Amino acid sequence: MEEAIRNFPKQFEWESEIENKANWKEFSSFVLVGMGGSHLVGDIFQASAPGFNLSMHQDYGLPSWPLVVLKDTLVIASSYSGNTEETLSAFEEAISKQIPVAAISIGGKLLEMAKKHGVPYIQLPDTGIQPRMATGFMFKALAKMTGREDLLQQSSGLAKLHPEEFQEKGAALAKKLKGKIPVVYASNRNYCIAYIWKIKFNETGKIPAFYNLFPELNHNEMTGFDAKPSTKSLSEKFHFIFLRDSQDGERIQKRMNILESLYAERGLEVETVDLEGSSRMERIFSSLLLADWIAYHIAQLHGVDPEQVPMVEEFKQRMV
Repeated sequence: MEEAIRNFPKQFEWESEIENKANWKEFSSFVLVGMGGSHLVGDIFQASAPGFNLSMHQDYGLPSWPLVVLKDTLVIASSYSGNTEETLSAFEEAISKQIPVAAISIGGKLLEMAKKHGVPYIQLPDTGIQPRMATGFMFKALAKMTGREDLLQQSSGLAKLHPEEFQEKGAALAKKLKGKIPVVYASNRNYCIAYIWKIKFNETGKIPAFYNLFPELNHNEMTGFDAKPSTKSLSEKFHFIFLRDSQDGERIQKRMNILESLYAERGLEVETVDLEGSSRMERIFSSLLLADWIAYHIAQLHGVDPEQVPMVEEFKQRMV
């Protein structure tokens, strides 16, 4: 896992290529079908290119849209392993209904079917890393498949990131979080960052973790932490992480400041983390690198394997 974190920027040096390109054409509407680490790139993509017509589908089959809409939409089946059953079911449905479909994977059944049906696909490099660690590869593949050459060029600049610059801070934050349940807060525009931090705490750190977004959480969740003597034993298990972004709206930043004060006054532990970087894309991926280091060191502190996800594998075996 440590090697995967250190080598992450190298993923942006990879040049993605569309196979069966003769059957690829430009679309203005896309839906990314994927589960787990295979759909995280879609969330990052939406945050990097606001307003781009990309929807997410995390379920079996296809979205319940009118057929006439699906016919004008490119379904992109994303499965890092190529064997995710929900994604395979979506691919098969698209083929049976003659809906435009493409695939992104390292191999498996998904690429076998893509080759069989002659649909466009991009084969990701198989470097032995976990899907949640392959967002660089998958971002470049998705940018290529959607025809976003501008995002491809921008992402290539992320090869200059230096993961080691985030390790010390990550280790320090992990010590503060030992024995605690992290709750990650961010603005709605930074949804993907908060969500992926939570995922990394779950899968790498092997601990419970949650997230929520401003301004919605000010209308409900925060009242659950209005700690009283009778509920303090529940609230004290949590450690809040506020992901601050100077590019967030003024009212959102004010909400963060006020809630931080309210929580502190109630004896709750709050950590603030600033998003840093010269571009939107750099701010996103830099923050995710920091999350990788925090989760990695949390795993080390708790004596668990930061890489493998045995419970996921056990679940899959029971689904057979």
